[in-house]
Amino acid sequence: MKRLWKSSTAIERDGESKMFRESGNRGSNLLGQVQNRIRCKHYSIRTEQAYVEWIKKFILYHGKRHPSEMGEKEISAFLTYLAVKKNVSASTQNQALSAVVFLYREVIQKELGEFKDLIRAKRPAKLPVVFSKKEVKNILIQLEGKDWLMGQLLYGAGLRVMECVRLRVKDVDFDYKQIVIRDGKGKVDRITLLPIIIIDNLKLHLEKVKLIHNRDLKEGFGAVYMPYALERKYPSANRSWAWQYAFPASHRSIDPRAGIERRHHISEAVIQRAIKTAIRNADISKAGSCHTLRHSFATHLLESGYDIRTVQELLGHKDVSTTMIYTHVLNRGGKGVQSPGDTLFS
Repeated sequence: MKRLWKSSTAIERDGESKMFRESGNRGSNLLGQVQNRIRCKHYSIRTEQAYVEWIKKFILYHGKRHPSEMGEKEISAFLTYLAVKKNVSASTQNQALSAVVFLYREVIQKELGEFKDLIRAKRPAKLPVVFSKKEVKNILIQLEGKDWLMGQLLYGAGLRVMECVRLRVKDVDFDYKQIVIRDGKGKVDRITLLPIIIIDNLKLHLEKVKLIHNRDLKEGFGAVYMPYALERKYPSANRSWAWQYAFPASHRSIDPRAGIERRHHISEAVIQRAIKTAIRNADISKAGSCHTLRHSFATHLLESGYDIRTVQELLGHKDVSTTMIYTHVLNRGGKGVQSPGDTLFS
């Protein structure tokens, strides 16, 4: 059965799309222009989906008025509505603002100077949740198969969830024991380590994946998504083994952009559910997630005495100040000060 690469809000989006179709071509043409511009700038499909949704909500909030008839006043009213009525987080509010500003800057083509009074919501400073080494071990032993491999990559290599699920076969270097992360956050490539503990199991896993790929080729499929114009530049590369996802989906699906059937990477929801279940089964009370394993990777490296610049490069942080947030754990709480309660009866 063919599937579409849709998020959990697909039904809601379909309903809103119907509203735009019923209101005439003007709104749908605008959203088409937004999508075309996003693709020209090589934004990810998730960014495209998020931006289109926020632009829809912005237009619907103002009674389907065309954005060219609105301006800073209407944008501010929409953001205030999100903050006050919907009580969205600062990051969500900023994403909505980015989407609307993209619409005006790239499609409506209004100068950014006209938005000088729009202020992004300030995200509260939060310390990351970090698992101890014992807690990480207890979580990982709850996992098996591909979930264990992905969990080990999140912790042992410091990968983000999407970096893990999008990993290609060609970017795993067993000889040098390293992984090349392509198009990471900020469109930056980086190299991180490949945990030795998973090498044998990962090789066995890839052998099974290759069998799936060979079966797809025999059935007339096997072409994987390739970024940018690489599919046109190297017409046969999308069927090569090197370009296949290391963690493919269990079923082929319809690519929403190309409209063709092919095998995408596994959904990030699979590993997210597995990690949540593992945390619960390990009886850990911390509010952790997949990203907490990445936080733990950085913190444990710093605990082991590795240079913060090295950790910064492995994580792919643009600024070392981002990496420095993990040093809070090294203080052992309270800036390293010994509690007077511990010395009272000594």
